Amino acid sequence: MPDNITLLRRQNVLTLFQRFAEAQMRDGIAPKGMEQLFAQALQISPSMWSQVKSSRPIGDKLARQIEAARAQPAGWLDEAHEPQGLTPAELQFLQLALKAWRETNADGRKQLRLAVKRIAAGED
Repeated sequence: MPDNITLLRRQNVLTLFQRFAEAQMRDGIAPKGMEQLFAQALQISPSMWSQVKSSRPIGDKLARQIEAARAQPAGWLDEAHEPQGLTPAELQFLQLALKAWRETNADGRKQLRLAVKRIAAGED
C-alpha cells in the first residue's frame, strides 16, 4: 500500500473521529472516554484504535469496516476531501481566545500565551 494512501486514510479517520466527538459532546457526552466510544462504534478494540490513529496502517478490510460503521460510502477513506474549515467548536474557542486577548493587558496576554503553550506541550 503506498504511503500516501496510509496517510490519507489516517487523516480521514481522524476527521471521522473529530466529527464523532463533536456530535457526542453536543449531545452532552463528556469528553472522557470518547476514544473508547469511537472504537466501540467502529467495532474495534480501544488498543486497535490507538494504533490506527498513531501509526498502524489501515488495510483495505479495516478501511471498509470503518466506512460502513460511520455511514460513509466504500472508498471514502481513500479519497482526499476538501477541508471543511473551522468546526463550530474551534470557531467558538478562537472567538473566546480573541476576546480574552483583546480585553486584557500585556501581563494577561503573556499568561494566556503561556497557558496555551503548556497545554499544547501536554503539561496540563
